[in-house]
Amino acid sequence: MEAIVSAANRRFNLTRSDIFDGDPRVSDWFLMNNLGSVLTMIILYLLMVKHGPAFMAKRAPFKMTPILLVYNFALVILSAYIFYEMVAVAIIRGYKFSCQPINYENTEIGLREANASWWYFFSKIIEFLDTAFFILRKKDRQVTFLHVYHHSTMAAICWYVAKYVPGGEKFYGGGFNCLVHVFMYTYYGLSAMGPQMQKYLWWKRYLTEFQLLQFMFVNVRSIITFFHGPCEYPKWINVFALFFSSTLLLFFLNFYIKSYKTNSSKSTSENGSTENSIQKSD
Repeated sequence: MEAIVSAANRRFNLTRSDIFDGDPRVSDWFLMNNLGSVLTMIILYLLMVKHGPAFMAKRAPFKMTPILLVYNFALVILSAYIFYEMVAVAIIRGYKFSCQPINYENTEIGLREANASWWYFFSKIIEFLDTAFFILRKKDRQVTFLHVYHHSTMAAICWYVAKYVPGGEKFYGGGFNCLVHVFMYTYYGLSAMGPQMQKYLWWKRYLTEFQLLQFMFVNVRSIITFFHGPCEYPKWINVFALFFSSTLLLFFLNFYIKSYKTNSSKSTSENGSTENSIQKSD
């Protein structure tokens, strides 16, 4: 599978010539040389989405409070760690506002940048469990097209970034996303504690607005860096990021309007469970 990606890199000159086959620093890292396994996990994930609800149809929902608490707060810690690493690298390297190339050097700071990219990718694999927990608890309303779309696509996209373009320009959007996830998984962790926590979750609407702001930020940045002069960062990635982020922005905006702007959805937001009032963004 990697040979196909490498061939595409060569054919369309998608990366630096010495990176056509991937960043040699990460070649031995877990899953970096195994796109087949990543795609297999995505396929199994989609099969779970398709057949999981039918499997649970005649079964009682699982009670998973302890697991959910550990899972959500573990992801709070992981997201905070990745955010810290991305910000630390950006400060040490003196990231520019307009455009930031990748550091492919085999130095401490270069490896730290690549390591943060790998953890960001791997967090997307871990987050497949979001959907599994929804299905096992028969919270099928949460498994929307938006939810499945961004979970499945982000795993593949972040694999490519971690293997071929680890760091640089994409740290801006990735860091913002990790910050969103710190608050998002905190929300889900508190929600898992039970109805008594609902009075402390008044900020769910603002979290969705924060997610929308994230996508708008990525769009604006992608446009700015595309038109900025030579940056040694592949411009096609900024074009793709603009397209992909725009799809997420439209889906989340549609979710936001339905959840908070229409009368019927407002009633659901007021009377339904807190867990049905927010979508997870990756």
